Amino acid sequence: MALIVQKYGGTSVGSTERIATVAEKVMATRSQGNDVVVVVSAMSGETNRLVALAKSLADPPKAREFDVLLATGEQVTISLLSMTLEARGCPARSYTGSQVHILTDSAHTKARILEIDDKRIHDDLAQGTVVVVAGFQGTDAQGNITTLGRGGSDTTAVALAAALKADECQIYTDVDGVYTTDPRVVHQARRLDKICFEEMLEMASLGSKVLQIRAVEFASKYNVPLRVLSSFKEGQGTLIASEDETMEKALISGIAFNRDEAKLTLLGVPDQPGIAYHILGHIADANIEVDMIIQNIGADGTTDFTFTVHHNDYKNALTILQNIAKELGVREVLGDDSIVKISLVGVGMRSHAGIASTMFKTLADEGINIQMISTSEIKISVVVHEKYLELGVRALHAAFNLDEAAS
Repeated sequence: MALIVQKYGGTSVGSTERIATVAEKVMATRSQGNDVVVVVSAMSGETNRLVALAKSLADPPKAREFDVLLATGEQVTISLLSMTLEARGCPARSYTGSQVHILTDSAHTKARILEIDDKRIHDDLAQGTVVVVAGFQGTDAQGNITTLGRGGSDTTAVALAAALKADECQIYTDVDGVYTTDPRVVHQARRLDKICFEEMLEMASLGSKVLQIRAVEFASKYNVPLRVLSSFKEGQGTLIASEDETMEKALISGIAFNRDEAKLTLLGVPDQPGIAYHILGHIADANIEVDMIIQNIGADGTTDFTFTVHHNDYKNALTILQNIAKELGVREVLGDDSIVKISLVGVGMRSHAGIASTMFKTLADEGINIQMISTSEIKISVVVHEKYLELGVRALHAAFNLDEAAS
C-alpha cells in the first residue's frame, strides 16, 4: 500500500462541480489500495476577493489580521471536499493548518514551515479515512494563524509528504506536466516524462510558473518525488525526482524565459575596492533583489557596472542609482525595461561542450543581439530585447531538437 499526497489548486476546486470531480479522483486513487492525504487551495478567485475586502477597509491591512482573513478561503474548500467524499461513502476528515500543527515562523503573509506533527494524520489514515488539509497556512509558536505566501499550498503538500514519508506527492493543476518550454510560444513544445529536481529548480527560478520554487526546494531537500498532473484530463504527467542513472541525460531539458526583467547600467564607475558593495548595498537596503551582474573594466581606470532587477522594482532602483550617482562619481546612469531573459536548462550540459556556442550562433543567425550572459553548471541565460523573445525561444527550441521524441 502506498501513501499518496495530492494537491489541488484553485482552478481545480473552483466550483462545486469541480470539487465533485476532485472527489472522484481521490476515490479512484484510494480504490487502488492507497492511503490518501489531500491538500487544497481556496476556490479560484476567493483569495482575490478576500484581499479586496481587506484593502477596502485598511490599506495596507495589518499583517496578522490579513492572515486570519486569507486562511478562511482554504477552510471553505476542505469542508466542501470532505462533505462530498462522505456523501459518496468515502470516510473523510478535514483539518486546518493549525489542527494538524503545521508550525511556522512568525513572518506573516510569507511564513516558512518549521515542523509538522503527523500523529493525527497517521491515526486517521490507519482508520481508512481520507485526510483533507488546508494548504497555504499554519500557526506560529504563539498560536497566531500564518500564511505561506504565493503558491503556498504546493509547499504545504510537499512538506506533508516529507513529514509523512509519502511515496509520491501529486500536484494537480491546469497543465498536464512540465513542458520543454511554454506551448503558447512554441506549439511544438512537448511534455517531459521526467525531470530532475536540479533542472526543475532552475526552470522555476527562471520563470517557469508550473511549480512554486519553495515547493521544489522542499521536495529536493527531503527527496520527495513530485508529479505534475492535470485536473482536467488523464495522463501520467511529469515526474520530478532525484537524478539517477536510469534517467536519460538530455542535452537540454527545457527553455525558460522571463519577461519581468529590467536592466540598469552605471557608466564610468571608479575602479576601486568596495564600489560594487556601495552600489548594491543601497539596492539591497530597498529590499530589491538583483539577478544578473556584469562588470567591465576599462583602460581609463573606470568600469561599467550592469545588473538586472525585477520589472516591478525598476523605477525604484533607477531612482536610487540616480540619487547616489554623484556621490559615487558615476558618469551616467542608464535604464532599460524592455528586455527579457532566455535560459537553456539541462544536466546534460555538465558533460557536453559547445552548448554555449550553439546558443550564441543560433541567436546570431536570427539577428538577435545578446546584451548580457550568465552561466551555471546546468544553465545558460542571456538577456535580449523583448521583441526577440518568441523568435529566440523558437529558434533555440529547434536548434536543440527539443520538439523531437519525448525523453
